[in-house]
Parts: sequence; C-alpha cells; structure tokens
Amino acid sequence: MTSDSTEQSSVSTTPLDLSLVDPNAQVRLKSEDKELQLILPKSEQLPSSGDWSEVWQEFKQRLKAEDRFWQAGTPVRVLARDRLLDSRQLQAIAETLAEVELKIEQVTTSRRQTAVAAATAGYSVEQKSPDRALEPESTSESGEPPLYLKTTLRSGTEVRHPGTIVIFGDMNPGSSAIASGDIIVLGRLRGIAHAGAQGNRTCQILALRMEATQLRIADALARMPPSTSQDTYPEIAYIAPSGICLSKAIDFFRTHVFTEAMGGWCEES
Repeated sequence: MTSDSTEQSSVSTTPLDLSLVDPNAQVRLKSEDKELQLILPKSEQLPSSGDWSEVWQEFKQRLKAEDRFWQAGTPVRVLARDRLLDSRQLQAIAETLAEVELKIEQVTTSRRQTAVAAATAGYSVEQKSPDRALEPESTSESGEPPLYLKTTLRSGTEVRHPGTIVIFGDMNPGSSAIASGDIIVLGRLRGIAHAGAQGNRTCQILALRMEATQLRIADALARMPPSTSQDTYPEIAYIAPSGICLSKAIDFFRTHVFTEAMGGWCEES
C-alpha cells in the first residue's frame, strides 16, 4: 500500500519536458500586417499522414479554445510550403476556419499539385521554388517547369508562378495571372495577365480570345479597348520597341524576331 502511494506520488510530480514539443511541427496561426497566416509544418517534420491527422486535430482544439486575436472576416493566407494538399484537405481547412469566422484568401506553396488544387477550388495561389516558399522572390530566372491549370479562374482569384502558366479554360474579369515566364490561356482572357514578371522582355501572352482588362510584360503595361470584332482567332501579346503589341498568333515566330538592341520583338524585313 505504501509502495503504491509512493509510486503514484512520483508519477504525478514528474515535470513535462517541453523541449520535446517542436513548435515547427505544429499548425500555427499568426497575425502578419493586415492578414492572418496559417503556417503548416513541412513534410519532413511530419512524415506520415497519421502524424498530420493528429496535428490537425490538436490545432482545431487550440483554435476553438484560445482567445480570438482576430476580427471576423480577416483574410487568411495558407503557407502550405512543401506539404501536399488535395481538394479534400483544402476543404477541411476551409471548414475549420469558417467555424471561427475566417476565410482562406490565398495559398502559398512549393508543390505543383497543391497549387493546382487551390486554384481549382477558387483560391488565389502563389507557387514558389521549394527552397523559397517563405522567402521574397528572386530576381534571377528560376527555370521552373510550367504550371498547368485545367480550370477557369474566377473573379478574385490570383495565380503566381515562377515559370510559365498554362490555363486550359477562361480567365474571368477580376482574375489575374502573374508568371515569370509566358502566359498561355486556352480560352478567353478577360482578366489581368502579367508575363515576364521578373523582367524578361522576351516573354509573351497568348490567348485563344484576347479580351484582357490589362496586359503586362516585364515593366511594360497596356490596357485594351473594348473589342468590337466578331472574329475569333488566337492572339499573342509581346513587347515591341514601341510597347506592348498584339498580333495573330499564327506564323508569329516566322515573321518576328527578338532584338536585344531594340529591346523588343521586331518584324523581319
């Protein structure tokens, strides 16, 4: 009886080793400027899906229990880093945030699959190189492969990618695509497109139906007047010595060449 009591007392007074709790392996919500950032652990910190489930459940309990330091409706940017998220997981995150009156506005990720899932769900997306998921964009060429999106970008959706963006669908008014490489829209481009965002003047914007609100290539800007033509043919936007120009996409590369001295594409004589 005495030994049992002694053992129980010994167990109850054993201190908790807080050094075993890695804050980087937890889901964190912090305030940054006028937005909230939901920071997810990197894949290496939680190697198994079971670990992720436990960490997410623990975060949900903390979120509901702690005092709210945010206002209802504050936009949330999900910093997914290298964590692979599908549409089901993104929906689970959105539903959890909705319970405390928060809404996802943007997803920042280094995973192409996550970027595609987020854009398809209607969220703004910023895809960065794996080692720069939380760092400012580099001014050098990244060499990233194209980002393919098989969806229509709705109003309010913004997609950023350090390479070329290819959209199999439309860009609605109020949507935007920002790429360090080219932008190709296999549909109607009615939003804002910015190619060569890191200063590459050779980049171009191609659309099956060019009705953009605004076109930008490198540091050049152009606003398109309302179209009255009923003709439908693919057009390509490019930088000429005089600024951004439009041309029929067919045979463009047979008739134009980029000239460094002129700082733009010129028609071959």
